[in-house]
Amino acid sequence: MDALRVHIEGIGWWSPQWPDWTSAEQALRAGADLADAGAAKPPASLLAPGERRRAPDLVLLACEIAGQACAAAARPPGELPCVFASMRGDVATADAVCTTLASAPLEVSPTRFHNSVHNAPAGYWTVATGCRAASTALAAGVGSFAAGLLEAALETLAGRQPVLFAAYDSAAAGPLAEVVHAQASLGAAFVLNADPDERKRAVLRLRHEPTPVEIDPATHPVTAALPLLRALARGEAAELRLPYGTHSSLRVEVLA
Repeated sequence: MDALRVHIEGIGWWSPQWPDWTSAEQALRAGADLADAGAAKPPASLLAPGERRRAPDLVLLACEIAGQACAAAARPPGELPCVFASMRGDVATADAVCTTLASAPLEVSPTRFHNSVHNAPAGYWTVATGCRAASTALAAGVGSFAAGLLEAALETLAGRQPVLFAAYDSAAAGPLAEVVHAQASLGAAFVLNADPDERKRAVLRLRHEPTPVEIDPATHPVTAALPLLRALARGEAAELRLPYGTHSSLRVEVLA
């Protein structure tokens, strides 16, 4: 495929260690490593208080990074098409539902079942922001970040309008914690645009290629994007490959 050129207008980030892009940017610029631990909760201030109390942690994470990216880009969140990408979805909620099904199936909570659906974060986001634009929720294993980034790039180029992209995954829970190494929730978000204006913070050139990238399938998907985020934090030109699938990768060039 031909290379796709898109512009980043805003960036969002959340982890227990770095709760916003400002702190992450400073740490990454200084060469700090990400600590995969912590139990803090994202504030997700765009959600109404009642929704914030009911929402699971993964929804809070997705809404927090998406809100940060829109604010950084000075774009109304209710007007942007959005792409939400998560490898595993809400592992803790799915584990709770499965545990209840195994022991007392008639006691499964409708709210928990609702929150276990993969596109629940996108649903909370569009309701909270009043967004009537298209929304996409996808999963692609360890290639979830790359797949979501490519999808958002294609959408902004096709529609010639800014698109919100959010990638996130929660800490492992239940039996899955024995095989998944993620000990904390992480998320990153971009507002992408096909056409540059005064909001432009960086330029990316993307190309899907039939060259695989070796990566541990138990790795947190967002950590695969740390080299990209480090280059953005330092304002450096860079070329890197993100895992996309078993037989392919996404080549990402950060243009200085």
